[in-house]
Amino acid sequence: MAGPDSLININEATGIYIHYDGVNGQNLHEHPMDPLLELVIIWVGVFIAIIAAKKTKLTPVLFFLAVGAVLLNTGILPPETSPFIAGLAEVGIVVIMFALGFEENTSNFLTSVKRSWGIALFGAIAPFVTAYAVTDYFWDDTNMAIMCGLAMTATAVSLTMVSLKDEGLSKSPAATGIMTSAVLDDVGSLALVAILVPITTGAAVLSVSGIALVVGKAIAFFALITLLGAIIFPHKSDGLLAKFPFLQKFGVRQIFIFADGEHTTLSVLTIAVGVGVLAHWFGFHPAIGAYMAGLVLKEEYFHTIDSIGENQYEKTRRVIDNVAYSWIGPVFFVVLGTKIVFDVDMFVSVIPQVAVLTIGLFVMQILSASLAARYTGNFTPEESVMIGLGMLGRAELAFVVMDIAYIENQIFTDEVFYTLMITAFWLNLAVPITIRQWKPYYMGEKTLKWFGTR
Repeated sequence: MAGPDSLININEATGIYIHYDGVNGQNLHEHPMDPLLELVIIWVGVFIAIIAAKKTKLTPVLFFLAVGAVLLNTGILPPETSPFIAGLAEVGIVVIMFALGFEENTSNFLTSVKRSWGIALFGAIAPFVTAYAVTDYFWDDTNMAIMCGLAMTATAVSLTMVSLKDEGLSKSPAATGIMTSAVLDDVGSLALVAILVPITTGAAVLSVSGIALVVGKAIAFFALITLLGAIIFPHKSDGLLAKFPFLQKFGVRQIFIFADGEHTTLSVLTIAVGVGVLAHWFGFHPAIGAYMAGLVLKEEYFHTIDSIGENQYEKTRRVIDNVAYSWIGPVFFVVLGTKIVFDVDMFVSVIPQVAVLTIGLFVMQILSASLAARYTGNFTPEESVMIGLGMLGRAELAFVVMDIAYIENQIFTDEVFYTLMITAFWLNLAVPITIRQWKPYYMGEKTLKWFGTR
């Protein structure tokens, strides 16, 4: 158990933490490992996870997470992820989100935004209030309760979207509703983090200028993405290039068809990572930028048929999907699975808090998002429940908030930190399982009497 002389350092990109001795700064558990050997072990684990997923007919994401936890706690993987693996994991989630956006139709996304505002609003308020109330009840500390609420607000959309992808539902109305509401949710959560963290840490007071800066950055980022999609990328009559014909030689389509499209994958991945970096500059997670990049790229920008008779768009998408779901993307989930170091004494001591917080968030997140989807987004009952289930996961932003509250400012105690970490683990575990179980009802293969028929 981490005592009063220990610190836990969280990697913002991966959620990994390592115990350090507070007296001499020595890493208590670290053992060196060659990064390439670490990668081989992870890939072997990924392959085993894929086999297990096929045998059990469950989503591979669940087994990727399990593999990460087992490899860490058996000592096969070191507690401190190497910079190489941490970077690869970050690339993995960026490519996954780009692949999901690349498959999505832009007009469907924009239409879904109009239906998803309620899901984002009420689907964020409910978990914030729940986490705040539970924390305040057990530990009676307002600042701690606020930070716990922030940590449990944002949805781990990547986990949900990959789980839907594995079930063949990534293009469904529910998937689009989840993605758009989660993006709006993340924007709102980031704004709250920027506003409330300085207040809870005593570094600042609530100010109009601070709020204006956060809102302005969000508007500027999405305006820039809109500019890319509506004016810069298009090469036909509705785009900027049509007004300046000589610029058509430098349009995105010309880049994609260069050398008969042999370097299209390089081009689209450069755009994905580049927009991800842009998102990071604006204060968002790079994965959000990558998704938006995939969203604004259209099939019309590619060769219809290349010199060997292949559809260039479909070929590029197959390559991107292979990278995202087979060999780089899974590294992110394996690393994510290593986020909790098993400590029996601590686990036992926080069982009541974990039980109350997990059950409370599980119920309130599903209810709030489902009801909002049904009555503000006009989704069907089956779609509404799927959206509620898809909003359960907690990942990247949660760990950033934990780092701020536990390491940088010592707002969290050890008990609070472990409570949040274990709760996030169970919520993430619930995502692929509940989506799998609800799929027959969503597809109309089964019907609940109180839902009636489609």
